[in-house]
Amino acid sequence: MFGFGKKHRKAALPESDQSAAAEPSIESAGSDASDPAAVASSAQIGRAVARVPPEPIGVSQLVPTPEPVRAEPVKSEPVESDPRPKRGGWFRSKRRAVEADTPSAAAPPAVETRAPEPLVAPAPARVQEEPTEKKSGVFSRLRERLTRTRETFGDGLGTLFIGRKRIDDDLMEELETLLLTADVGVPTTARIMEDLASRVKRKSLADPQALLKALKGELRAVLQAADAPVRQPAPGRPQVILMVGVNGAGKTTTIGKLAKRLQEEGNSVILAAGDTFRAAAVEQLQTWGERNRVSVVAQQTGADSASVIFDALQAATARGADVLIADTAGRLHTKSNLMEELAKVARVMKKIDPEAPHEVMLVVDATTGQNALSQAIHFHQAIGLTGITLTKLDGTAKGGILFAIADRLKVPIRFIGVGETIDDLRPFDADEFLDALLS
Repeated sequence: MFGFGKKHRKAALPESDQSAAAEPSIESAGSDASDPAAVASSAQIGRAVARVPPEPIGVSQLVPTPEPVRAEPVKSEPVESDPRPKRGGWFRSKRRAVEADTPSAAAPPAVETRAPEPLVAPAPARVQEEPTEKKSGVFSRLRERLTRTRETFGDGLGTLFIGRKRIDDDLMEELETLLLTADVGVPTTARIMEDLASRVKRKSLADPQALLKALKGELRAVLQAADAPVRQPAPGRPQVILMVGVNGAGKTTTIGKLAKRLQEEGNSVILAAGDTFRAAAVEQLQTWGERNRVSVVAQQTGADSASVIFDALQAATARGADVLIADTAGRLHTKSNLMEELAKVARVMKKIDPEAPHEVMLVVDATTGQNALSQAIHFHQAIGLTGITLTKLDGTAKGGILFAIADRLKVPIRFIGVGETIDDLRPFDADEFLDALLS
């Protein structure tokens, strides 16, 4: 900072020296002109003065006045202050550091670089306003994307309880029908209705509004009972996520969106193209890798899936990656030989990391309704699921299948897909989901 100020002071000194040198020459010319013996010398001085343009004389006379004004911004210029936040918060906020590098590098040549000052000033305000705006926007977007299920289930509940003065058998039957229509499933619906009926008999539920509140509590309890944290790997090892599911459920697309989300959270990600059966599956995953700038370990179509994933796990371990997401070929849950291949993949992983895979995530299409529950049961029996991603919730009125899967298998719902964009793959939150569904 001090060196930067000295450089400008040194640049100002020659101008003052020139002004000081120019003034005596003008005075000497005036004095010699009155002497007749020095006419020739006076003419020479006049020609020398004529060569000097008038602008430098005016500038030299004005320089002493604004010079202190220019020196103050130079001293207080935040050129040297830019690296300080970069040292303290560069790792925590990489994108801001990259943006800050460009103005700081261009600042020294320009005397007045005031562009960084207005950029730095509003930054705290934006950081404070983003969470509130994002939270409200996310909720409204989720509510909008759950329109079909909400119209069948949420709005149906509201209509069912309007004008009701007491709890009777008709109300209980209509409530049961509504749960079945939303694909909550027979076993889950029966259990919920039994709990509510017993509370009505004990007169702990005095009116229909109390019944509605109790129903919401039952649905929330179903989802919370299935909640479980993701298993973490040993230090120095990558977290391995094995993606499974039937054809057309959206596994590869979910992998691409999940990789982007993990990257934004600061994780280094590697993808394994384990779907070596479907044509163009490897190319599709490589396209997602290029889009997200993520490494993809792949072999040719028809290669052994377990071998590809084994190589990918070795590469992820050697490179110190945080997460490895392994794709697998879509398979019908009714084909026992194909389900056995998944068990083989898991066994091969354990040769490198006995705890791998840390997450076995089933991707199911919500539009399939009760068939999604059947898929989840068979995959759970074959390999042991630890998480479920429910896709295409925005295109179905059968969102109640989410409750059926959570209640039957006690497997947590990790993500829900409510659209085509990357942001539409959302971490599942039971309270947020119920509020958007029943509001």
